[in-house]
Amino acid sequence: MKFLDLAKVYIRSGGGGSGCVSFRREKFVEFGGPDGGDGGRGGDVWVEAVDGLNTLIDFRYQQHFFATSGQPGMGRQRTGKDGDDIVLRVPVGTEVLEEDEETVIADLVEIGQKVLLGRGGNGGFGNLHFKSSTNQAPRRANPGQPGIERTIWLRLKLIADAGLVGLPNAGKSTFLSAVSNARPKIADYPFTTLHPNLGVVGVDGKEFVMADIPGLIEGASEGRGLGDQFLGHVERCAVLLHLVDGTSSTITKDYRTIIAELEAYSEILADKPRILALNKADALDAKTRSSRRRALEKASGGPVHVISGVSGEGVQDVLRILWAKVAAARGETPEGEEIAEPGAWQP
Repeated sequence: MKFLDLAKVYIRSGGGGSGCVSFRREKFVEFGGPDGGDGGRGGDVWVEAVDGLNTLIDFRYQQHFFATSGQPGMGRQRTGKDGDDIVLRVPVGTEVLEEDEETVIADLVEIGQKVLLGRGGNGGFGNLHFKSSTNQAPRRANPGQPGIERTIWLRLKLIADAGLVGLPNAGKSTFLSAVSNARPKIADYPFTTLHPNLGVVGVDGKEFVMADIPGLIEGASEGRGLGDQFLGHVERCAVLLHLVDGTSSTITKDYRTIIAELEAYSEILADKPRILALNKADALDAKTRSSRRRALEKASGGPVHVISGVSGEGVQDVLRILWAKVAAARGETPEGEEIAEPGAWQP
């Protein structure tokens, strides 16, 4: 299935049916009079987050969604039939945006969450509605209200607990395949990953979801390479794992490039907790590994973990740190740790 995370959709709710002007005229039946019914109500347009979807590809082939209009009223005090509602079924994590692609209408982050996008028009009153003691034979009826027509954007942001960021060929896909059952494409050239991948990671009996997005390059915020179009998929993550290619001769520059692109994208993403790891340690000798780790620690001002997605070195330690961040964001206590109350006795 092709991955699609942005779609433009045209919607229109149903218009209300017109009221009816009708009079009861039956031979040998006295007390006739107005008996025109009201028009039916137009159908609504809804959007609902459902399980089992992970792409917006369905909206590539169908972009127009029109609810049916209500039927007009009829004689004998008969109300017209209401129009049928229409529901746009989208993956969990979908944002609904206005036509300007900036104003957020709804953010669907739970299965079953449902939002009204366009309310159907009310049906018009028939002439029976206007009958009174001073107007016993009204010859007027209201037209139905028109439906709402609008253009919206659907933007999918994958639901993941941890996200992988780094330059192309930093080993993100290899790392994801090593810690989960995900099987992203892996090759020895840049931009092998063309769309985000998700994997369920297990550590110490706990599980969390990790997202791998295509690599960033300098100027991605200005549209270079694949641009920053996939950074939205790690906006919901509790923590980011920043992988730096240990075989690169410019590791400090590589580190600063990614940080600059995260800051250029949004302050929210730039302020997220980050775990920095020097990847591909299996390809480095002890001296090179030590010098490059010190250089990266000096550039970042924090600890650097040395790992290898191929050999598995240091991977479990990093996963435990990631899980601690994820558990804290969920409001859970990491395995083996207890939150002590102030002044409470501890063994």
